[in-house]
Amino acid sequence: MSQPDQPARPGADAPVHRGGSGSPLVLLHGMNMSWRAWRPVLALLEPYHELHVPTLPGHRGGRPMHPGGITVEALADRLCEQLDEAGLDTFHVAGNSLGGWLSLELARRGRARSVVALSPAGAWTSMRDVRRLIRRFRLGLAIGNRPTLARMTERPRVRRMMLRQVAEHPERFTEAQVAEMFEDAAGCTVVGELLERVRDGGSFKAFDELPCPVRLAWSEHDRTIPFRRYGRPMLDSLPGAEFVELPGVGHVPMIDDPALVSRTILQLTWSVDEREASGAA
Repeated sequence: MSQPDQPARPGADAPVHRGGSGSPLVLLHGMNMSWRAWRPVLALLEPYHELHVPTLPGHRGGRPMHPGGITVEALADRLCEQLDEAGLDTFHVAGNSLGGWLSLELARRGRARSVVALSPAGAWTSMRDVRRLIRRFRLGLAIGNRPTLARMTERPRVRRMMLRQVAEHPERFTEAQVAEMFEDAAGCTVVGELLERVRDGGSFKAFDELPCPVRLAWSEHDRTIPFRRYGRPMLDSLPGAEFVELPGVGHVPMIDDPALVSRTILQLTWSVDEREASGAA
């Protein structure tokens, strides 16, 4: 039997971060990343929520995934096992990119009290868009496996060119964040098979009715999965979802504007908590 994940310590190479107090909130990162992608917003959210921020299965530091069955549904199943072990039944959840897709899958399983999906992956209108997305993620994986390229990002101009697919303001990355990002990309083992499953028809399945409040928040300058190609079909798949645009940020908005991201999450979680509290009174 697998052992429960241990809480992260400052600077520890741990599989999960836990902290804060209040109603539980799960944060899910994107492909090729780890829980560390959420570091910029943790201090802004912990006064209001008990945070559980795992590294996804098959990602650096996360639980292993066995080849041959790597799908988004399998990732969601494995993630549910982790959350069960942590004693989390239902919770608020926010996710970015692949983490946004998984957030919606947790809602489908009845686990989410609310969802904030930040530029979630999974929806498109043509195979051309699928192939484009696959090329982008494979390029990211190739870069992550070349340490010499990571060292080149110490030069501001090179950093901006290489990281603009991730953030609108690459200059806001610290050297430590850049190093962690390349390490995370190199340590991700599920990208190849997951992209193959996506290419073969493993796209997001539309909801007939949302089981909980959902806020779809799309980054204004998302160059990885821009709204016009990927956001519109996702919005069409989420009947009744609230839509907001996040101004001035790129695909991973936690780096560009932590305060904006935290407000975007808290506006929904607070309203749901208040409504549930008033209903119980």
